[in-house]
Amino acid sequence: MMVVREQTPSDALAIVPIQVFVPPSQTTTVPELQETPESDFEPTPLPQIEGTTETTPEPPQQLQETTPRFPQLQLKSSYVPKTDPVPSFSLGLTDSSQERASTQETESAKSPETANLLEQLDNLIQKLASSAGKGKNESPEIQREIGGESSGKFETPEGINQITDDMKQKCYIWGTRLKEDADDNTNEYEHMCTLIAQDKYILIRMHLASLQAKSDIESANMALSNHPNGEFISPKTNKEFRVENYPSFIPFIDRKKLTSHPYIFAPVCYSGHWWLWLIDTTKRRCHILDPLHKKAPGGDRKKLNKFTGYVFSRLRAYAGGEPLQKGEKEKEIKSSYVKISGQKSSYDCAIYVMKWMELIEPENIKKGKYEWDNWPQEEVDHYRVEYASRILFSEMNKERDRAIRESNAIRLSKPSSVLLSPFCQINSDDI
Repeated sequence: MMVVREQTPSDALAIVPIQVFVPPSQTTTVPELQETPESDFEPTPLPQIEGTTETTPEPPQQLQETTPRFPQLQLKSSYVPKTDPVPSFSLGLTDSSQERASTQETESAKSPETANLLEQLDNLIQKLASSAGKGKNESPEIQREIGGESSGKFETPEGINQITDDMKQKCYIWGTRLKEDADDNTNEYEHMCTLIAQDKYILIRMHLASLQAKSDIESANMALSNHPNGEFISPKTNKEFRVENYPSFIPFIDRKKLTSHPYIFAPVCYSGHWWLWLIDTTKRRCHILDPLHKKAPGGDRKKLNKFTGYVFSRLRAYAGGEPLQKGEKEKEIKSSYVKISGQKSSYDCAIYVMKWMELIEPENIKKGKYEWDNWPQEEVDHYRVEYASRILFSEMNKERDRAIRESNAIRLSKPSSVLLSPFCQINSDDI
């Protein structure tokens, strides 16, 4: 007789008899198995609680016994489910009730020092929020960046205020460095950036290279070129100046600003020299701030200034505003020179014009003078370095990511202790 286990749909264990015929010579006498008597076990009755009804639990269903065909092999079996040992490690996963209990225990176990720190942190956050509401948007001091650091800080609009001195120097080197190949070809016409204003404006490396030390910043004014010495009738076209004749510049005209702003700043470049026009649209007055001259250097310049005033008046009328003068008086617009401390060299006129557009307050022009603390020459040179990064790292630059990436790849020589002093300022000559 062989006994095997069979799993039934009810998950109970049954004993299935299988007959096996064995020759009489190989049979042996099997002793009769004694059945172990079952002891009567009475569970201890549970104490009765007042107001409850005593219930008698139903006895568990007995497993159905299957009797084999041979009575001498009366076996009684019971099924004990197999249990795996509990692992000795934990995955750190808890249910929500355990998490809540753990959180409550942690909060109750916080020390007074932790509570004080949290209170101080809350006060600091409130102070920062209140100062931001009052317009105090001063950035904390930014540590000097090393060569391999990420340029992620430049991804936000506020990032332009976080440019380190190292990055300014790297940007200046990358943007202004001219190279020659074996065939004497240079990279001066390499596309460097695309500025998105009213329209796209493309700068090539030659434009940025003019920021090099002791270099003139070159530019050409097409209207003044077509009307040399301020001729109202162009020798090339035999026609007067009209804004419509310069379609490539029309997209850059900001009509709203030209017609609504009380002051207009207009840089002018002619024959390699820069000066600044300041137009008071309310009083219809024009001022000239020249870094080199305190008055018109000659009759040709006076004539050129009259034509320049006429151009600005026509631009304002084209934008939909009132001209500076009407009729023939429009060709006789007067402009007065403002006495102001200017350049000390022969090549920094454009640098001064760019700086003046930032700091000049027209209301402070009194009696034809404007008082300001002129730069030391070292600061003028340093402004060339700074202005390159202002252009290339500007939010208006479509290729800004490229400028940051390629500037950051440049390695600077290790500075000495003197150069690390806060009183030492790097200028374009040093680079």
